Amino acid sequence: MYDDNQTTSYQDPLIEADKLKLQGKHQEAISICQKILLNDLECAEAYEELGDNYLSLREFDKALKSLTRALKLNPRSANAHYLIGFTYSSTGDFRRSISHLEEAYKIQPNHPEILRCLGWSIFHGENRTKGLVLMERALAISPDDVLIICDLSVCYLNEKKFERTIKLLNHAIQVEPENEKARDCLQTALFFQREFGKLGK
Repeated sequence: MYDDNQTTSYQDPLIEADKLKLQGKHQEAISICQKILLNDLECAEAYEELGDNYLSLREFDKALKSLTRALKLNPRSANAHYLIGFTYSSTGDFRRSISHLEEAYKIQPNHPEILRCLGWSIFHGENRTKGLVLMERALAISPDDVLIICDLSVCYLNEKKFERTIKLLNHAIQVEPENEKARDCLQTALFFQREFGKLGK
């Protein structure tokens, strides 16, 4: 899900697979990865790309199988650790998610996407304050990243920090005026701010 500048002899087809993935053409991307693996069963990057596509399709078991294979071939892959951590986060297994995301962070520190996902998992899994701190660090590194902004605002909304939530979401809409998730989250935040305001009167 992010570029950690890996190189491979299969760079061109992997670039094509990545383009197809970003276009939502996951089955075509999967087909390219499978063709690479028919020729080279030890191409870790192909397993990573394969796992990333399965993750996008929410086929979590297949994603974990591919990504675990990638990690066995390259234990120092920040991307493989990140994707496994993301997969576990998506299934609600925050303990395992945190373990892999912390490994990804050790290998590639201060990467905003790793920090975002790690902060999200820690917030929901063990320590809300620490999770918020990590996501704020991610935002400081990448202040216009709408995905970071939206996730951070959802966490602040859970903490009933309405002013911070609304400020973040207004910024997200300035960056991406057509972003439906940001607009929906903003309406939700404004609603709860009004309702809790009534309770406080």
